[in-house]
Amino acid sequence: MDTAEVILSVLVVVIIIVSLLSNVLVLICFLYNPEIRKQVPGLFNLNLTFCNLLLTVSNMPLTLVGLVSEAQPGGDAFCQIVGFLETFLSTNSMLSMAALSIDRWIAVVFPLRYHSKMRHKDAVLVLGYTWAHSMSFSTVATCFSWVGYHRLYASCTLSNPRASSRTQFVIFTVFFHSFTFFLSFIVLCVTYLKVLKVARFHCKRIDVITMQTLVLLVDIHPSVRQRCLEEQKRRRQRASRKISTFIGTFMLCFAPYVITRIVELFPAVPINPHWGIVSKCLTYSKAACDPFVYSLLRHQYKKTCTDIINRLLKRSSLNASGRGHETQGPSVDPATVREI
Repeated sequence: MDTAEVILSVLVVVIIIVSLLSNVLVLICFLYNPEIRKQVPGLFNLNLTFCNLLLTVSNMPLTLVGLVSEAQPGGDAFCQIVGFLETFLSTNSMLSMAALSIDRWIAVVFPLRYHSKMRHKDAVLVLGYTWAHSMSFSTVATCFSWVGYHRLYASCTLSNPRASSRTQFVIFTVFFHSFTFFLSFIVLCVTYLKVLKVARFHCKRIDVITMQTLVLLVDIHPSVRQRCLEEQKRRRQRASRKISTFIGTFMLCFAPYVITRIVELFPAVPINPHWGIVSKCLTYSKAACDPFVYSLLRHQYKKTCTDIINRLLKRSSLNASGRGHETQGPSVDPATVREI
């Protein structure tokens, strides 16, 4: 292994640890807090967390093994199963992000009709489509033996070693990425840009009311006026920052890998093997980013994590005090000693 492969191996290990811990924490919050379970976005977050956890424990370690050993991990049948899982889980996670963006669009654009438009039954139907969509592409790739070990990515994924079915594989690859990555990207852009438009409209209304209030309050202290103007500026930037995070992380993590897979269809274009691993690591890093982007940085999840930590600390402190009383033994009254 050269220096670049060592660095990439360490990167994969870090991604596995962060992804495992963060997604397990999201799952614990979901199970601990009944309010999160009652909300419709909680189902989409649960599905996304489920896909990220399975990808973390099934595909990432085998990519690490392939990177270190520079050989296929396991037999062909085993690698086909892992490749099927990788195709299914990556597709399902992309569609889950698109479903979350649709949920946010309905909540912001149609707030009064949200509970009638997005019920738990509707969320289950959307998740049923994501599973059917993901299962169909994964099954087709497996039936045509288009999944296997790919040396460029050191992992079991979409691969076509046979020259006889090259045309069919090219058509399938283009359709697959068009109806997973590009479809999800278009949905994210359309929905979140509409959300941003509504958010900016409400910010302008609040800004007008704030400015009118500041004009009326002529005796207000300059520091208070300055804080109001700063909060006004932060309010305008908050929505843009969140939406750019949703779309930006999606593009940063998935686009390099998808573009590489498309370029790979042209044999005349050489691809650096280290870049193949880097693009794969970027897709894996999305599983580590999603818990923070969609869950853990929200107030409700922060509060749930705080409650869990406080409960654990309180329980540990009670156990420690109980053990302390046991080690001290029974107390003796000084008056009894004097009588003896």
